Amino acid sequence: MTMKKIELRAPYLLFIADVGDQGHAKTGHGIAFWRPQLCAGQMRLPGCRADLGLPELDVAAAIAAGVGTVIIGVASTGGILPDTWVPPLAALARAGVDVAGGTHVKLADKPVLVAAAREGGARLIDVRVPPQGIQVGRGNKRSGKRVLMVGTDCAVGKKYSALALHREFVQRGIKADFRATGQTGIMIAGEGMPIDAVVADFISGAAEALSPDNDNDHWDVIEGQGSLLHPSYAGVSLGLLHGSQPDAVVLCHDAGRDDLLGLEGIFPIPPLDEAIDIVLTSARVTNPACIWAGISVNTASLDEQQRRDYLADLAGKYGLPCVDPVAIGMTDIADYLLEHVQ
Repeated sequence: MTMKKIELRAPYLLFIADVGDQGHAKTGHGIAFWRPQLCAGQMRLPGCRADLGLPELDVAAAIAAGVGTVIIGVASTGGILPDTWVPPLAALARAGVDVAGGTHVKLADKPVLVAAAREGGARLIDVRVPPQGIQVGRGNKRSGKRVLMVGTDCAVGKKYSALALHREFVQRGIKADFRATGQTGIMIAGEGMPIDAVVADFISGAAEALSPDNDNDHWDVIEGQGSLLHPSYAGVSLGLLHGSQPDAVVLCHDAGRDDLLGLEGIFPIPPLDEAIDIVLTSARVTNPACIWAGISVNTASLDEQQRRDYLADLAGKYGLPCVDPVAIGMTDIADYLLEHVQ
């Protein structure tokens, strides 16, 4: 069994449709941030309140710019693909532009898109389709080192943290791979495992396949999904945690968030040490030696002085490196991992 592999033709057009906030355009934001050199522009429909800061392109302008792939840059609730998105995507496919998406509803299940792609010779690339042959997890010890990003909530920076840590390792000459587990990460890396599309019984096995045996000095930096604290998405988080068998976990958090996303006023985010206790108890089912290696915080809601004070307070309270993966980088967490994971 192999990982999901995709090849996207550049340049990209990021389609963020009519989303009502920046958060639901996180796929577009991730690709624009980590692969800016490949992005020609964005396409927005009336009512869209998200903005990736890229040139605005309509269908004609995208074709004139030589766009190779239009990527659906929306992480829609429930992974839906609304009918209102289909006409512009079909127009692009009819002109020979590939369409890539990570929604649970498949592009190939939309007859209009299938007909348009056939007419234009374009590809429909469904990213959120697991490979065949996934086995159930076994929990057997694997060689190599693994660090998994875990979250206090959804959309708190697990992918950004993993990519930043992987970059830090590579810049130091350390053998490392970024292991993508979601649609955006797979489109950035070109391969991975769409873990939330795997049948529940096989999630831990898929995570084991994603991070196989490796050299003892090799690191797999694994992108987390969901949160063990979130009633809606904890199932995929637990399977990924068990199958990853991490030697260390990095807790990812959003400094501007007090309640779980989509459950505001119902489920508050607990203190971070309580959150990590839940994670470590579960992680140690398959790796009893798993440790907490630091806190990676999205501090976009804070100014520079507030960021410094916030991270310093956390570091003083928990005695661990506390960073913002974008504003500061993952140097301190990389140092901690290299010192404490043997």
